[in-house]
Parts: sequence; structure tokens; C-alpha cells
Amino acid sequence: MTDAPLRDRILDAAAGLAIGGGWSAVSMGRVAAAVGVSRQTVHTEIGTKADLAESLVIREVEAFLEEVRHGFDGATDIPQAIRRSVGGVLQRSADSPLVRGVVGASHGADTELLPLLTTRPEQLLELASATVAGLVAPFDPPVPQQRIGATIEVIVRVTLSQVMHPTGTPDEVAEHLAWMVATILDANS
Repeated sequence: MTDAPLRDRILDAAAGLAIGGGWSAVSMGRVAAAVGVSRQTVHTEIGTKADLAESLVIREVEAFLEEVRHGFDGATDIPQAIRRSVGGVLQRSADSPLVRGVVGASHGADTELLPLLTTRPEQLLELASATVAGLVAPFDPPVPQQRIGATIEVIVRVTLSQVMHPTGTPDEVAEHLAWMVATILDANS
């Protein structure tokens, strides 16, 4: 672990503390002690505790977007790509102790952890939607651009909703959204 960049080690330590005791258990001093550096080093590398929270969120969002990109790799059509992407994102969220902590917060556990993912939801929606739009574009779907954007926004919103409050397995939700996309594409071809 000492070979990892300092920033990653700090974020890993903060995530571990948050998972173990909620966001209220995270302090710059505790993070510094877990990493084996001074508190000032943590402040120099990251900034404030709010900056630390934002850095954790950004890292988690980047990992989710990597799942989306991976779902599109080698996909032969948009429904298959959506199925794989949504399934990957939802499985990752189910397997992530940090995300489970955030989901637990939304169900009455450590409510201080919930703002980690919900601080600026519009930015998250825009980033995820732009990523999906860029991955969908090469397929050149036979749907007006305005409808493509609206459909992508629905998929992103439903997926984020499922991360926070799952109503089915990752595969079930992914299959439903892929079916919706296939239906839209069939209606417009």
C-alpha cells in the first residue's frame, strides 16, 4: 500500500474510517494517523474535510463512469451496452462498502455520510449523461437528438435511484432499462 500515491492512500484511509464509523469518525488527524503522515501533510495534499469528502465522491463517480465505459466496450448495440453498463454500475454499488454506507445513511443510519453523494446531484447527472451520450453517439441511433438526451437522462436518473434505493437485482434493473431502450429504438426505426 505504501507504493500507492499519497492522495490515494489518504482517500483510502478516509473511506475506511467512514465505512467503520460514519463520516463523523473522519477527521484530518485520524486520516493522517492511518496513513502515517502529519495532519498538515493531509491538509496540503487534500485541503479541508469538505475537500476530502468531495475527493472521495469524485473518485467514486470516476469508478462508476469506468463501469459505464466498460459496459460499452465491445457492445454490438445500444441495449446490450445499457444492460452491461447499468448492471456493472449497480453491482459495483452493491459491492462498495462506501456506497452501502451512503445507502445506509439514507435509511436512518449515519446521516452525515449521505451528503457525500448528494451534495451536487445536478453535476453528477450532467457528467453521467454526457459520458453516456458520448458512448451512444457512435451507434448513430435513429432517434431525434432531443429524444436521445431525454432517454439518457431517464436511464441515468433511474440508475442513480437504484444505487440509493434498489428495488431489484442489478441484472433485473439492467434488463428493464435495456428493454426500454430497445423498445424506443424499435419504435423509431
